[in-house]
Amino acid sequence: MCSVGAENLDKPHAVCIPYPAQGHINPMLKLAKILHHKGFHITFVNTEHNHRRLLKSRGPDALKGLPSFRFETIPDGLPPCDPDTTQDIPSLSKSTSTTCLGPFKELLTKLNNTSSPNVPPVSCIVSDGAMSFTLFAAQDFGIPEVLFRTPSACGLLAYKHYRHLVEKGYTPLKDESYLTNGYMETTLDWIPGMKGIRLRDLPSFIRTTNPEEYMVKFVIQETERSKNASAIVVNTFEPLEREVLESLQTLLPPIYAVGPLHLLVKHVEDKNLEDLGSNLWKEETKCLEWLDSKKLNSVVYVNFGSITLMTPNQLIEFAWGLANSQLEFLWIIRPDIVSGEKAVFPPAFLEETKERGMLASWCLQEQVLGHPAIGGFLTHSGWNSTLESISSGVPMICWPFFAEQQTNCWFCCRRWGIGMEIDNNVKRDEVENLVRELMTGEKGKEMKKKALEWKKLAVEAVEKPTGSSYVNIDKLINEILLSPKITRQ
Repeated sequence: MCSVGAENLDKPHAVCIPYPAQGHINPMLKLAKILHHKGFHITFVNTEHNHRRLLKSRGPDALKGLPSFRFETIPDGLPPCDPDTTQDIPSLSKSTSTTCLGPFKELLTKLNNTSSPNVPPVSCIVSDGAMSFTLFAAQDFGIPEVLFRTPSACGLLAYKHYRHLVEKGYTPLKDESYLTNGYMETTLDWIPGMKGIRLRDLPSFIRTTNPEEYMVKFVIQETERSKNASAIVVNTFEPLEREVLESLQTLLPPIYAVGPLHLLVKHVEDKNLEDLGSNLWKEETKCLEWLDSKKLNSVVYVNFGSITLMTPNQLIEFAWGLANSQLEFLWIIRPDIVSGEKAVFPPAFLEETKERGMLASWCLQEQVLGHPAIGGFLTHSGWNSTLESISSGVPMICWPFFAEQQTNCWFCCRRWGIGMEIDNNVKRDEVENLVRELMTGEKGKEMKKKALEWKKLAVEAVEKPTGSSYVNIDKLINEILLSPKITRQ
């Protein structure tokens, strides 16, 4: 036993702390598994709220971890709420940035002063880029910190220019009419790497008339603070966002593109780590069995992610659009997807589609998108979903909801040639037409061809030992995470 403990004490110790939302926890857990595979002791920090959600969805033993991969919690500062609901993002952002530094520093002290012989001292922090308060802890403890930006590089670049959008007077909007009078179609030509992007394609928090809008201030605060990180990690691959990455390199600390992480983590062959999951809702595995009975490229996959909310009317329009397309579909309906109420489908829709549609509450999305039966993806354009779709060679219909999803949508449709945007004001005829075009039309075939080209480049990026992302992980470790302790300022 002693020799195992001594061996563990020699390991570098990374504390990984994601922003407490599903789309941030998933990629951080993958990055943590890769670092563990590369020899790090890992402490993974969830909020108490999400820790309870994970135990509920994955079972009481789900977070026991391994001797060298441990789970810890800190409070998020918010009052208790429904365990099946994603917390309000502005409230969560405000609470974490104002209340979490103290508990986080206490946790680091506890880890360093532990009586357990198997826990080495904390040597670095890997923090979500939206949890920049952790930089103060890294400075106090004299250790390097990398910020993991879980959005796309293009989303990060757009956020980095929020300060300029305020300074140039693009936001706040003069009044509500600016959302509908054509103003949001204004083209910007001063962001290197994003020539031709419109105001409406930038992350949605700028669509406000309030000069004190919290999320605008929060984004500016987080992106300004990121200059103090030892490095920035982005879940993307160089060929996909090369121009954007080059633009970011001039504005931020060294940037390491290490994605797609869900492909890179496949190099980690450790059954114990595979069992450590991060879905906050219970997955329904029968989706995959249902897909096994379907023909190649015949099914439309529909999933609007972990945060998107829609009205009952939008739900009905999507439903009848899918029904009228006469195509087969798998639709993930999260328990809280309809704002403030339960998702209710018309009995006539359920009757008409019972032979060719499947509804489920949550699924293993990577496996679903990688299934040969999936021909297209109707998505909210969240970055994890977009990257998983690209990596599977699946073209998309994009219905962005908020944050940088609008930016991802613009790049999918305008730059990468793998997406078509659907109007926010959903109408069943448009849903029907776009779904048919995606699955059987000429534009759909072109998009499929392009998506398969990007898939090939994504797979190449994570190949051992020469893929750009595979190389970048080793560089990140050797150049940043294993660097000696920083002297306190």
